[in-house]
Amino acid sequence: MCSRTPRSSRTGRPRSTEADEAILEATRAALVELGWSKLTMGDVAGRAGVAKTTLYRRWANKNELVVDAVAVLFDELELPDLGSLRADVEHVVLQFAALLERPETKTALMAVVAESTRDEPLRERIRASIVDRQKRLVLEGRMRAQRRGELPADRDLPAVGATDDLIFDVIAGAVVHRALVSAEPVDGPWVARLSALLVGGLGAAAAGDRDG
Repeated sequence: MCSRTPRSSRTGRPRSTEADEAILEATRAALVELGWSKLTMGDVAGRAGVAKTTLYRRWANKNELVVDAVAVLFDELELPDLGSLRADVEHVVLQFAALLERPETKTALMAVVAESTRDEPLRERIRASIVDRQKRLVLEGRMRAQRRGELPADRDLPAVGATDDLIFDVIAGAVVHRALVSAEPVDGPWVARLSALLVGGLGAAAAGDRDG
């Protein structure tokens, strides 16, 4: 997993967690109010009550700052043990949907994704700071389901990694598309259908592996 701290290699005074939190919160607020195009490092510094040089010691540019402002929101996602894989999946999907309903998450995520279509380094930072970091939820859910006996133990590790990637893509893609593109509710009945489809597919795949 990537570190949550943006730029730790520079020398100087020690990092302030309080200052970082204020800066990231100010970034999200500015995005909601101003939008991507009008957001500046100077505006964020003013809102956070820090010098602009403080921002540049931590983030090289606006792109890095906004990605980290979004990434800490997704770090709030958790996967509690609710007794079954399906219940665990339903919970985290509803939690993800609730996060996307927050104006600061929606605005920031849409802004960085749109900008990344023409900025490859930004796309790589999104992948490392958000996507790869949140795949921990898939790994945690699969290992927990194996301990319960809901899924068989891993035999083909490369195939398992590819499956984890696919599970993440299916969940994230479905929820983001429904919530932010189609503007449809991610409610209990829809989440139950998605979870049943996903868990049923995993069960079928596991049975095929055993038969093979």
